[in-house]
Amino acid sequence: MTNRLTIFDCDGVLVDSEALASVIYAETLTEFGYVVDANAVAERYTGFSMESTIAAVEADWGRKLPNGPDGFAALVRARADIRFDRELEAIPGVELVLSQIQGPRCVASSGQLRRIQRSLATTNLIQHFDEAALFSAQMVARGKPAPDLFVHAASEMNFSPEDCIVIEDSLAGVEGAAAAGMIVLGFTGGGHIGDGHEDRLRRAGAHDVFGDMAGLPELLRRL
Repeated sequence: MTNRLTIFDCDGVLVDSEALASVIYAETLTEFGYVVDANAVAERYTGFSMESTIAAVEADWGRKLPNGPDGFAALVRARADIRFDRELEAIPGVELVLSQIQGPRCVASSGQLRRIQRSLATTNLIQHFDEAALFSAQMVARGKPAPDLFVHAASEMNFSPEDCIVIEDSLAGVEGAAAAGMIVLGFTGGGHIGDGHEDRLRRAGAHDVFGDMAGLPELLRRL
């Protein structure tokens, strides 16, 4: 695998954060007047960057969300810092898998760079990634499901898209990686995954789908 780059999503693949994030988003949206529950948030917005989520919410709702220091994004991020620092856990088995996998790897996440770093530090996974191998949707014009972030990560790591394998849990992430011309493995082991998600990931472009992180090294060896 040393001739290929493995690109990991962060939320829902390395850290089991999506269920927590959906609760925070739902609570905050409801406070601002858009009444929605965590399950609906998870189904509709998982994998989106903050900017893409806000755009989608405003399109769905037909109203603008408040911005600025007291706005939606700022409040969500402040609440996530508190909840994640207290409750965030790594995906079961992922630390062992990261220690087993050989070759270059990086992270390509819809989250802010500070959130990626903080989440990986909180779960003791930061040691498995070089600082320069953490890529955020902040670094590109369009977040997932656009392919921009994956193309950017591959370029910065000096790999062509066809030599990249992406591990993703969200439809937006799978769609973006597939659009970038990369092999995508869909992961369904996060706490937020519901029934039928495996089939949805395959339809979105996943080459294969797995639910136990322990199976990743063998999948990579077979590719």
